[in-house]
Amino acid sequence: MTTAIGDLLDLTGSVALVTGASAGIGAGIARRLAEAGAKTAVHYRGGRDEAEALANDIRNAGGTAMTVHGELTDPAAIEAVFAAVTNEFGLVDIAVNNAARQTHSTIHDMSHEEWRDMMAANLDGVFNVTRAATDTMIARGAGGAIVNIASIEGLYPALTHPHYATTKAGLIMFTRASALEFGRHGIRVNAVSPGVIHRDGIEENWPDGVRRWMDAVPLGRMGSDDDVANAALFLVAPASAFITGANLVVDGGITATPAF
Repeated sequence: MTTAIGDLLDLTGSVALVTGASAGIGAGIARRLAEAGAKTAVHYRGGRDEAEALANDIRNAGGTAMTVHGELTDPAAIEAVFAAVTNEFGLVDIAVNNAARQTHSTIHDMSHEEWRDMMAANLDGVFNVTRAATDTMIARGAGGAIVNIASIEGLYPALTHPHYATTKAGLIMFTRASALEFGRHGIRVNAVSPGVIHRDGIEENWPDGVRRWMDAVPLGRMGSDDDVANAALFLVAPASAFITGANLVVDGGITATPAF
């Protein structure tokens, strides 16, 4: 049965959880899914005020949103997150693993604790959310969609980001492994790998990097939160019904440029 054009990006009736959604890319994704009709749970760990403000904005725009707090590396906390969303909106059928951390260090200077903290934040949390989400989706019996926010650093490393790049490469493979395992349940799992995304102050805080990016990127600009949000919407919507295990690169073409 062919899906009507107007329904390709329609999420009406869906329940979505977006982790790390109090600001930046996560907030953009939560806003976009709500605009598409999903009842959207805005997860936060530390940005309570920002998460509440976003949920209010979504509701004021005619959407449906709630906030939910939880430490993603704690399986018990994840259970509480999903219970709260289920109680308010029903069973989750869309999950976006966006929450992550990024610090700067060389391998030589990095402590064991810093390495482990990065692995926990960027991989353990995704594992916990994916376990809970797929349990819910299987119980629901109608499939579902998961999107993991990776990075082009999972494909090409950057200096002082060895631990971050390693987690993002692992996340891309975890996406493929999850797609393989859960496809028989109608659950699709895909990744989005953004390039440099504009944020307030980036030009002042990283002038050399911004200059190098702008000199090299084919589309001539940094990305925006909306660019990533639009990709995530596509990957959870009916428009991508036969896509799973994919990594959608959203980088203005930077990974298409010559390496030498």
